[in-house]
Amino acid sequence: MSEGMNASPHAHPGHGHFHFPVAETPEARLLLALVLTAAGLVAEVVGGVLSGSLALLSDAGHMLADAGALGLALAAQRVAGRPRTERRTFGWRRAETLAAFLNGIALGVAAVWIIVEAAERWREPRAIDGRMMLAVAALGLGVNALVAWVLSRGRPAHNANTRAALAHVLADAGGSLAAILAGVAVLGFGWPRADVVASVLLAVLVLWSAWRLVLRTAAVLMESAPPGLSLMALEETIRATPGVADLHDLHAWTISDGFDLVTVHVVLDGTAHGTEVAQEVSARVRAAHRIDHVTVQPEPPPVPARIQLRRRSASG
Repeated sequence: MSEGMNASPHAHPGHGHFHFPVAETPEARLLLALVLTAAGLVAEVVGGVLSGSLALLSDAGHMLADAGALGLALAAQRVAGRPRTERRTFGWRRAETLAAFLNGIALGVAAVWIIVEAAERWREPRAIDGRMMLAVAALGLGVNALVAWVLSRGRPAHNANTRAALAHVLADAGGSLAAILAGVAVLGFGWPRADVVASVLLAVLVLWSAWRLVLRTAAVLMESAPPGLSLMALEETIRATPGVADLHDLHAWTISDGFDLVTVHVVLDGTAHGTEVAQEVSARVRAAHRIDHVTVQPEPPPVPARIQLRRRSASG
């Protein structure tokens, strides 16, 4: 067979290892991770129903949170490159935040249902197929490990969306481990309430994640100041800029994750040109508070009262 027929577009001389041709970019890795997580989610839902394990359904809720995070990260990756329109001057960035807000509410409702169901099962334990529960929980842990490996390829620290999704998946691996331990207790010690205990622990984690997600996204939708930003410190930074006599209409808010804005009107003191002052204010805010999108409106210094009186007298 000829060399041309043996060659592969993804082959590298001197390397015998396999490459994922579909996961060479951050967007491709996120998509592959989403597909794997969705498959694991379906497996845990089916396994939870067939085995009677509430812990598997709780861990499926965790995987649903993972799938939501991966989907939002993938959407953010694609939306970031979409041009703005005349009607949507910021593009579709808020769609990501709105979807995360609704996702957080849905997760919270699911977590509350699991806790209510767990209370009922504690009073009246149900038969659980320990072998199936353990096998599916182990499968869930394997999916988490595989997704983490996919996301860790290609220097994820240089991509915020991939890095956040990776942290989410690694945290969720603890949920699969809890389901495994519950499966061991059910299968090895014949204690069906272990499934209830694990499900409540997982539901609490999901509820906590949902609460944090709702709070964070609600703050963005309500145009609150970016987290960690002190308006007092921001105002001090602007006032300390040479050429600034006063300021008003200072606003700081977030369009979407990683897209913070500041707008301000500064009153000049007459010692520097307005354009130079605006550029210096922007540079100082960017350096001190790491906000790149800064809009500064310079205004001329107020006219002294005597000059105003003279102008009025001259016009009269």
